Amino acid sequence: MKLNVALIQMDIQLGLPEENIKKAVQRIEEAAKLNADIVVLPELWTTGYDLERLIEIGDANGDSLKKLMSGLARQHRINIIAGSVANKTDKGIFNTLYAFNRRGEQIGEYSKLHLIRLMQEEKFIAPGSKKGNFMLENIPAAGVICYDIRFPEWIRAHVLNGAALLFVPAEWPAQRLSHWRNLLMTRAIENQCYVIACNRIGRDNNNAFAGHSIIIDPWGDVIAEADGENETLLFAEIDTDLVDEVRSRIPIFEDRRPEHY
Repeated sequence: MKLNVALIQMDIQLGLPEENIKKAVQRIEEAAKLNADIVVLPELWTTGYDLERLIEIGDANGDSLKKLMSGLARQHRINIIAGSVANKTDKGIFNTLYAFNRRGEQIGEYSKLHLIRLMQEEKFIAPGSKKGNFMLENIPAAGVICYDIRFPEWIRAHVLNGAALLFVPAEWPAQRLSHWRNLLMTRAIENQCYVIACNRIGRDNNNAFAGHSIIIDPWGDVIAEADGENETLLFAEIDTDLVDEVRSRIPIFEDRRPEHY
C-alpha cells in the first residue's frame, strides 16, 4: 500500500499551548489539502519542555487534544499521529502520544517509557509502562518518543509485535544531530521497517533543537529529510509492501536465536 506521509517540523513556543495549537492546526489543514494520508507532529508540541509549569498548562487526561485531533482527522479524512503532549492524570503527568484514524477514532496511545535525565524529565514526568503498538490502515504500526530510540530492545519489542511502521515524535537537541540520524537509520535497518521521525526546530531556554525530521525506508535509506533551520511540511510517499519484500530477502526474524540471548 502506498501512503503519503507529512511531517510537521515546527518551532514550539515554550509554555504557550494556544499559539502552538493554532500553528499545528494550520499545518494539518495544509497537509490535508496536499492529499496527505498520514500527518505526524513532534514531541510535547503544545507546551515544549516547560516542565515546571506542566501541572498548570498540561492537558487533563489529554481530553482537549483528543477532541481536537479526532475532529480534524474526521473532517479531513486523514490519519493523525498527534505527536505527544503533557497528559495530566491522577497518577501523574505523562508524555503521551495519541494516534487517530480517518474516522476520527483513537487507534493508539503510548506514554514515554524512557525519561531523559539530561533534561530532568524524570523529575516532572511519570514513565509509561505499555508498548505503543496500533493498527493504521490495516498495517501494524507503533509509536515511541525521542529518547526511546536509544534503547534498541524496546524498539525490537514493538517490531516483534508486528510493527512495520515506526513513528518517532521528538525534541532532539542540535548538538547530538549525528546520533539522531545514525540511531534512526540503524533502527530501520535492524528492524526492517519504515522509521518516520518528526523533530522540532528552534530553541528554548536551555536547548537548541536539531530539526532534520526524516523518513527512512526498511533498507535504511533516507527517502526524505528536512533541514535543521526551517519550519516545514516534509512530504514523502511510502510503500508498505517494501517491508515484506525486505524481510523476505534478508529473513533476520526467522534467523534469530533468542534462546541464546
